[in-house]
Amino acid sequence: MIFFESMNIPKLILLLSFMIASCGSDFVIPPPVKNPDTGNVNKPEDKPEDKPEDKPEDKPVDIPDLPADALVADGNDESTYSLILAKGYNYETPDKSGDHAAAPYRHIRQSYDSFLKRYVFDFILHIENDDDRGKTNIKDRQRNEIKTDGNSPAAMVAQKGETLQMTWKFRLPEGMKTTTKFSHIHQLKGIDNKEGNADVGMPLITFTVRSMSNGTQQFQVIYTSPASQGSENTTIYKCSLNDFLGQWVEVAEVVTFDESGSYEVVIRRMSDGKELVRVKPQNLWLWRDGTTGLRPKWGLYRHFGDGRSNAHLLRDETLKFADFHIQKLK
Repeated sequence: MIFFESMNIPKLILLLSFMIASCGSDFVIPPPVKNPDTGNVNKPEDKPEDKPEDKPEDKPVDIPDLPADALVADGNDESTYSLILAKGYNYETPDKSGDHAAAPYRHIRQSYDSFLKRYVFDFILHIENDDDRGKTNIKDRQRNEIKTDGNSPAAMVAQKGETLQMTWKFRLPEGMKTTTKFSHIHQLKGIDNKEGNADVGMPLITFTVRSMSNGTQQFQVIYTSPASQGSENTTIYKCSLNDFLGQWVEVAEVVTFDESGSYEVVIRRMSDGKELVRVKPQNLWLWRDGTTGLRPKWGLYRHFGDGRSNAHLLRDETLKFADFHIQKLK
């Protein structure tokens, strides 16, 4: 301030002109950074932890040994949604919810993971803003998921009597917050018919993480009976969530979708091979009246309470997923 006050205006203008000229062609004002999917300029309040990390050039990228039809992150973050659709999946995200309406925010991104040594998918939810697919009549929950649906290849949707084998990997964040209500990270659910009267209101199988009344956290595998049997929930496996947090795990799930169906799943921690979950094959009613097919869903779908009564117990979360594959065995 003292320096500028000591100079007259003509000299100051001359000095600034000299400084700009001396920079040559290197003096370029960069254009604003835009959201690649929407064209909107990114807002300064976007949180750094929500942005995908660039892969350091000296880090290797491991290519998983998976079939060509698997959904594998390719490092092209800008085209994440296009990749999801190209592999036969669809997505349900809160990209235009709340404050995102003015500048849509892409909630599924890609980042480089140093443990897997390759790119993975980041599923992001903001507790103070995001909703359930922009539905104004739903005010107690939020959702960020991918799924197969009626537009997916037939090999990715089960018809009555068919068996699907589904494999994937996921990592829950360290310190993940939960409530005694639901935080679903995987579901098996029906596709509604044209009449809209199929029994698809409730999932068949759910992986959920929740808090217990004693303050501990559990990972649960839940079976829900069809509406004709009361849509009753039965926890068929539960264990401490501690072994999952901050760790990559791999899942192998095999399901025969029928009235006399069969369900089994194994989840192993990748760092040491420890088996965290094993549900041995068991007979369950795994069909739904009127549905046009049964399919999987993945992501984070959580309840924050009527009037946001439990929102203060939760936080922004980023769940990581990788290497989705669906195979029809019969």
